[in-house]
Amino acid sequence: MYAAAPRVLVVDDDAVIRQLVVVNLELEGFEVHTAADGVDALEMVREVAPHVITLDIMMPRMDGWDVAAQLRENPATAGIKLIMLTARAQEADVRRGSRLGVDYYLTKPFDPDELITVVQKLAEGQSV
Repeated sequence: MYAAAPRVLVVDDDAVIRQLVVVNLELEGFEVHTAADGVDALEMVREVAPHVITLDIMMPRMDGWDVAAQLRENPATAGIKLIMLTARAQEADVRRGSRLGVDYYLTKPFDPDELITVVQKLAEGQSV
C-alpha cells in the first residue's frame, strides 16, 4: 500500500518496552520512530506523519487518553491508526479506548507476534 515502509510511532515512557516494540517492528521492515510521553508524541506526529501509533496510557506530561483525543479531534491526524499498548486491562479502559476511536487495544504483557500482525493489518488498511 505504501511506496516506502509504513511509519510507526512507538509511544511509551518505559524505555525497555519502547525498545522491545521497536526491535520487533524494525525486524518486519517498518520505519519506526519513538516518543517517551504524550507531548513528545504529538510533536513526532507532526514531524514524521506516522501511519500507525502504538500508545501507552500512563505516561508523564500527557497521558495516552489525551493524545488519542487530540489526534482524533484534528482532521489532519484523525485517520492515523491507534493501538493502545498498555497495562490498563480493565473493561472500562477498553470501552474508553473504543469511544475515543482507538483501532486496537493490546494489554501488557503482550505477544510481539500479535502486535506485529495488528500493525501490519492496520498499515495495510485492513480491519482487525
